[in-house]
Amino acid sequence: MNVGLVGLALLMAAVTYPARAIPLLAPAFERLPPRALEYLRLVGPAVLGAIAASQVLLATGADGRPVTHLGFDALAVLACAALVAWRRNLFVGLLVAVVVTAGARAVGAG
Repeated sequence: MNVGLVGLALLMAAVTYPARAIPLLAPAFERLPPRALEYLRLVGPAVLGAIAASQVLLATGADGRPVTHLGFDALAVLACAALVAWRRNLFVGLLVAVVVTAGARAVGAG
């Protein structure tokens, strides 16, 4: 085990804990308007989605610049998004994305 990873884990906990603890520590947090509460509830998934999309849809070109990359992983993300929008079930979408990606890698396409 790398000792530097322990420090990194502690740093990440110190950085992310306050954002997660705000609803517990701020007594009037639940009295915010419903629109603000919904917005704050969706910030985390939106950021994670943006990070995942950039990792799946962009690759580094020969000159070091990002280039669009459309492969089976992008197909899996699009299938996941379509299924979640259609069925309103994140688990089904993620399951299909994992199966598409694993299948593509098993046959050597990914």
